[in-house]
Amino acid sequence: MTFYIDENISTSLAEAFNILQQGLNDDFKKYGTITVKSVVVEFGAGTEDEVWIPLAGKGDACIITQDYNIHKTRLQRQLSQQHRLGMFYLRPPSKTGFKYWDMVKVLVAHWEQMNKIALRESRPFAYKITSKGKMEAL
Repeated sequence: MTFYIDENISTSLAEAFNILQQGLNDDFKKYGTITVKSVVVEFGAGTEDEVWIPLAGKGDACIITQDYNIHKTRLQRQLSQQHRLGMFYLRPPSKTGFKYWDMVKVLVAHWEQMNKIALRESRPFAYKITSKGKMEAL
């Protein structure tokens, strides 16, 4: 299973969480293992959502993004559902997005729960994680 970190989140976080994930993969062997990749690295910077969403959907994938418009835009939401993606929407405290370290803290706080959901829940699914740390199904 692959977590794709969207373009609106630093590629260095995808690299870092891929390294950190290796220790968790031992705990989740009975469910599967997870790799973490950047949308920018895998599909190219500036690639339209309508292009990379179906490509990500060819594998067993979940997306982590700050782009809540994917959920609100009918075509993008339908593509996510059609391609059976798991979606985790990070809702920042402002329109400018999370500051770097605040993003790290939110991801670390929810990482294990996101792993469990990604490995056990049937797709498609969508969750919202607020800046106050609340995770809820959409």
